[in-house]
Amino acid sequence: MQDNKISIDQDLECNGKFIALRKLGIRSSFLFVNFFLIITAYYQLKPASRSLFLEAMGARQLPWVWILTALATVIFVGFYHQMVRRYARINVVLVTCLVISVLLILYRFVLNSPGPAVVIGFYVLVDIIGVVLVEQFWSLANAIYTTREGKSWYGFVGTGGLVGGVAGGSISALLVSHTALETKDLLLTASVTILIIAFLTWTMGRLGIYCESANVTKMRSTRHNSLGKLLENRYLVLMGGILLLAQLVSPLVEYQFLNTIEEAFLDTEARTAYLSAFFSVMSLVSIGINLGITPLVHKKFGTITGLLVQPVMISCCSLFFMMIPTSFLISATKISDRSLSYSINRASKELLYVPIDPVLIYQAKAWLDMLGYRLFKVFGSFIILLVTRWLPVSMGIVQLSWLAILFSCIWVFLVMVLRQEYREMVKNED
Repeated sequence: MQDNKISIDQDLECNGKFIALRKLGIRSSFLFVNFFLIITAYYQLKPASRSLFLEAMGARQLPWVWILTALATVIFVGFYHQMVRRYARINVVLVTCLVISVLLILYRFVLNSPGPAVVIGFYVLVDIIGVVLVEQFWSLANAIYTTREGKSWYGFVGTGGLVGGVAGGSISALLVSHTALETKDLLLTASVTILIIAFLTWTMGRLGIYCESANVTKMRSTRHNSLGKLLENRYLVLMGGILLLAQLVSPLVEYQFLNTIEEAFLDTEARTAYLSAFFSVMSLVSIGINLGITPLVHKKFGTITGLLVQPVMISCCSLFFMMIPTSFLISATKISDRSLSYSINRASKELLYVPIDPVLIYQAKAWLDMLGYRLFKVFGSFIILLVTRWLPVSMGIVQLSWLAILFSCIWVFLVMVLRQEYREMVKNED
């Protein structure tokens, strides 16, 4: 009874706060800006972490740090979820932002004389920051939208992240190329951006924008639909296979990309500037695909065709890279992987979930996000180590494209198998 009284008091307090500011358009605009700043900060840190790692450790050590990052992320996210259960989510967000800002300032001074452990720790920290900032943003956003509202406004809010990728990469490239700032100084600019995020989040909380919608369904976890039960669903298994194959291809392309960039750019600042500009272009391409190509493909050819675009483009670009191994072509391959993943593939993937029972969607995503993605990223890292170091006859950087093409072909095959299942699901829904 006491819990119900507190909940009612909170609802009354929320309903009395700046009601005009809680209109869908205004609320979504605030969230757009918030997500924009999060990805802007991340894309200031990401090129810096990659460039410094290449300088200190070399691209050949990337699989090891990916394995370490996956393990560290699983541990940290588990701890983070415990904090969210114990404390108000908005307070966890504020404290997290403040802690991250302080850590980045401290790391800036430690990086004056970086050793291997410092550089590895910074790489892992940046990846964890990316996961946590994005996860905590959506955890707050999901609580204030109904399902119908989310379908209408999530595309707009998500575009804020893509624009943030363009801004973050461009800002980093300009700062490193045209000012006296160095790669490690990007930690300070990101720290300031994250403090702005904390202030904006606090302001949104005070204005009542983060008050939960009364119509949001509170989904509770259940043991009745365990992983074993989910594996009995052929449609979900095929979906999972398609999504996880992408996690095998991604490290292969990333490894080729960063090895090529390491050889092409020997100077740290030049390498950071290139990576920053590249991430900006990659986000810009994602926006263009989201706005122009994705709606056209879905309208004219359907969801399944949307799922085929990414593996087909990766295969084509990988084939060209094998014939002409240049930094331009591996950059094109990388853009084919990530830009399509963030745009048409993501939109197509979400459409696959529509015919499924909401509880199954929730639990399937939980298993994929919690275990599948990270497990397959680790698996992909071990494959790279196996074929480039541990086998008697090892593959070179260019030859890894054969594996990318092989996995992409399996990916296409699973999509074609899924096509009939999807048609039956949609027919039953109608």
